Amino acid sequence: MSYQALYRKWRPQVFADVKGQDHIVKTLQNQIGSGRIGHAYLFCGTRGTGKTTVAKILARAVNCEHPVDGSPCGECPSCKQILAGTSLNVVEIDAASNNGVENIREIREQVQYPPTEGKYRVYIIDEVHMLSTGAFNALLKTLEEPPSYVIFILATTEVHKIPITVLSRCQRYDFRRITLDTITARLKELTEAENMPVEEKALRYVAKAGDGSMRDALSLLDQCAAFHFGETLTYEHVLDVLGAVDNSVFRDLFHAIRENRTKDCILKLEEMVVQGRELSQFVVDFIWFLRNLLLLRTADDAEDLLDMSEDNLTQLREDAALVDENTLMRYIRVFSELSNQIRFANQKRVLIELAFIKLTKPEMEQSMDSVLERLEKLERVVQEGIPAIPAGGYVPMQNAGMAGDPMMPAGQIPPQAYTKPAYGGSGVPENPAESSGQPAQNPANMQNPQALVQNYEPRTVSLPKAELEDLNMIRNEWGKIVRDMGMSIRPSFRETVVEPAGDSCLCIVFNDPMNFAIGSRPSVLGDLERYVEQKYGKSLYFKSRVRESGERMDTRYISDDELRENIHMDITIED
Repeated sequence: MSYQALYRKWRPQVFADVKGQDHIVKTLQNQIGSGRIGHAYLFCGTRGTGKTTVAKILARAVNCEHPVDGSPCGECPSCKQILAGTSLNVVEIDAASNNGVENIREIREQVQYPPTEGKYRVYIIDEVHMLSTGAFNALLKTLEEPPSYVIFILATTEVHKIPITVLSRCQRYDFRRITLDTITARLKELTEAENMPVEEKALRYVAKAGDGSMRDALSLLDQCAAFHFGETLTYEHVLDVLGAVDNSVFRDLFHAIRENRTKDCILKLEEMVVQGRELSQFVVDFIWFLRNLLLLRTADDAEDLLDMSEDNLTQLREDAALVDENTLMRYIRVFSELSNQIRFANQKRVLIELAFIKLTKPEMEQSMDSVLERLEKLERVVQEGIPAIPAGGYVPMQNAGMAGDPMMPAGQIPPQAYTKPAYGGSGVPENPAESSGQPAQNPANMQNPQALVQNYEPRTVSLPKAELEDLNMIRNEWGKIVRDMGMSIRPSFRETVVEPAGDSCLCIVFNDPMNFAIGSRPSVLGDLERYVEQKYGKSLYFKSRVRESGERMDTRYISDDELRENIHMDITIED
């Protein structure tokens, strides 16, 4: 006898052998046992989950002379004939190739005649969603009121393509994806029955590659066993046959991406190409690896959700501690987009290389995710001890001339790009320390900013009435103005205040130097000025600066008239 594939040889013959679909099997057994058999069934679900198998078992069970717990006995003549494919009572139709109106008309003519043997005539229509509109219309009446001896079983992987008029006439059963543990257990049973030596780790990877499909998992196992016939099927053998990549490669790539080592990522990819690895499968597996990292970062007791050994779990915890959730979500987002593109790409390697470059060089992107990652890198630079603001109270100018890179980290900005903050404007001193009578800041004072804060006293500044009105209008509407700005720059204006800077000029004070680098761009300030003019009818222009160390933001602004009203003196007369 010629060789039979494993998924055909070990196809379930009774309901008890069907794995992972207990909710459907139990219902059908109860219907057969109680005699409450429907006239039309719709089996839907992903590939390889048992739709056609259950349909064939049901066809034998309804015609079985001696059913056992709702399952066919397999010994009666009816069961043997149906199993051998010689029975006239069970008709299988492939709707992918028999989808015309004439094919359905043949069925309508056949159902007029009762079965010569057995109880029911069963029509199994596979891939029923492939039927044409005319074929569905021709089937409707027969499907709704068939003869008492006729049962229709429709199977499909795309239930959304079936007309609602057909759906309403059928009992619908949704077949679920089979779990990893269930597939692994089934593969272990079959390998023991076939006397096939195989490692447990290899079986689990084959089951995972099956992606919830028992048939796919059996086909992959068949392929691996054939390549290494007569040998123990190991985890490495499975990786070789399937063109998959080991977890150690994913860890190396992850560390290279995190450390911005673009060259190492490209070299590792070239190594996988030389080894003949399947690049599409690599992308899917790497997304899964990143997903596991994200779960460890975000979910409580995530270990229960991860199917891996304790050693791999320990390594994964160490890797997860190196990055934050936003960075991981960006990695996953980039590779998820890649997985959709790579299916139809001729140059898969090039697309993957572009993805690595995106992840290792976020400055090349203009997306919000890349901007946030660049800001996080700048924060790490500052936290490591590189001064963001030089001593003496100097702050970066508007970044139009910062070596051509608006995101240049602090400490790399040339000395000529620094200047003292220019407040300008009437009533506003050049140095807030001078207005309060305190000595000017110097490098020695900067070493103890807390002491400086304690020495500051709240100050009151008098402004012309028109200038004060403009300032109060913008300060009152500042939150709304920031919300209306673009998503790429809105976060930069958090924790900012507005202060007067002269006639028709306002100064935006940034608390964070990195936010200043983005928010002080001439283009950003120009857009802000145009927005204020259109929204409020005010022709104002804006400056920007960074808050000095120890500087307080509780200045009180009043008009000249209010200042004069508050001026008074106490006179004491002595005898």
